[in-house]
Amino acid sequence: MNKLQCFTTNFFLSFLLFACSPASTSTPTTTPNIALPTPQLIFPTQAPQCALLNIKPTPGPQTPSLFPPESASDHARGAESPSVTITTYVDYQDNRSAFFINVTNQLLAKYPNDVRIVYRPFPLIGAFDKSGLAAQAAEAANKREKFWEMNDLLYAHYADWTPLSPEDFKHWLIAQAAKLGLNAGQFESDLESEETIAKVQKYADDANSIGIPGTPLILINGQIYGGPRNFNSLKDIVELVLLGKRQFASCPPYTVDANKQYTAALRTDKGAVVIELFADKAPVTVNSFIFLAQNGWYDDITFHRVIPGLFAQTGDPSETGKGNPGYYVITEILPSLKFSRPGVVAMVNSGPDTSGSQFFITYAPTAQFNGQYTIFGQVVSGMDALTSLTPRDPQPGMDLPPGDKLLSVEIEEK
Repeated sequence: MNKLQCFTTNFFLSFLLFACSPASTSTPTTTPNIALPTPQLIFPTQAPQCALLNIKPTPGPQTPSLFPPESASDHARGAESPSVTITTYVDYQDNRSAFFINVTNQLLAKYPNDVRIVYRPFPLIGAFDKSGLAAQAAEAANKREKFWEMNDLLYAHYADWTPLSPEDFKHWLIAQAAKLGLNAGQFESDLESEETIAKVQKYADDANSIGIPGTPLILINGQIYGGPRNFNSLKDIVELVLLGKRQFASCPPYTVDANKQYTAALRTDKGAVVIELFADKAPVTVNSFIFLAQNGWYDDITFHRVIPGLFAQTGDPSETGKGNPGYYVITEILPSLKFSRPGVVAMVNSGPDTSGSQFFITYAPTAQFNGQYTIFGQVVSGMDALTSLTPRDPQPGMDLPPGDKLLSVEIEEK
C-alpha cells in the first residue's frame, strides 16, 4: 500500500464547515455543500446565547501534511506571504492540467497579494508520448531562467503541439525556444542532457512514491482538495480563507436593552433603507446584528442573492453566500411574528440555532418561511431601494452580474 492510500484526510478545508450555499431559488435557507463532520460548538451558560465554531478557518503552516512544503527546487509564483497556497502536481500533456493552470492564472491575477501557486511537474510518461519531453523543455529553459516563459508557452499552445509526433515536437520546441530568446543549440543540448532527463524522471518517481493517482492533484495549504476546479469555486475558497481573518474568536458581549428602541440605517447603492429592530422580541439576534454593524462587518459588501418577488439577501463579506462571523446565535421564533408583508427582516440559517451574519428582507408576504427564521426587524422606509436591486441567484457554474452594495449600517438607539 502506498503512502497516499495510507493517508487519511478530509481533503476539504475545515473552514468550509462555515460554508453554506443556497438550497433553491425559492428559499433563503442555506445547506452545507458536502457532508462534513459537525464542528464543535461551545455554548455559553448565560446570555448571549451563541455558539462559537471552535475550529480554525483554514489549515495553518504547522498542520501535518503528507506532501513536502515548498522548497527552493519548486517552481512557484504569486504572493510572498500568502494566505492561500495552491500546490499542483501537473502534466503538460494532460488537458485537465492545462485547464487548471488557466484557473490558477486567473486566481493570481485577482489575488496577487494573497495567493501563491506552486507547480510540481508529474510527467505521466507511461500514459502520454510527450509528457517527459515537455517537462524536459521546461527544465531546460529553467537553466537559462526562462522556466515561466516556456511553461506558459506550453499551456498556451497546447492544441498546437499535442498532435505532433515526439520527433516533430522536439523540433517545435527548439523553434519556440529561439522565439523566447534562448540559444537554439544550447537549448537542444540542455533538453537532452542526462541531468535534465534525470530531474524529470525524479519528478515522476517522487510523485509515484507518494501514490498520486493522476493529474492535476491539488493541495490547498498542504491539504488535498477534491472539490470543483473551476475559477468561481476556487475564488470562493480564497474569499472564505480571507474571511477567516475577520471572524470573531468570541461571542458578542450582550449590550442590547429590550426596553430601548433601535433602528438600523442601511446605506446602499440604490438608496437608504431604514429598519426598525425588534430588540424586545429577538434580543439575542438584534444584539449580534448591532455588534456586527458597529464592528464594520456589513461595510461595503454585496447583496449577493436577490430573488425578485421574494427577498434580497446580504450579510456575507466574502460575497460567496457561504460565510459567517465565526459564531452562531440561537433561533428566536416568536409565533406572533409572521412573514405577512413586504419588508420583513430575518436571519438566514442552515437549521435551528445556526443564524450567523446573513440576513434577508422580503419583497412580499412569504408564509412558507413562517416558523423557520428569526424575524428581527421591519423596513419602515426604503422599499423602493430594495426592489431596485440587481437580480442575482448564484448557482454552480453560472456567471453573475455584479451585485449592488450594502455600503454601511448605522445603528440609532433611543
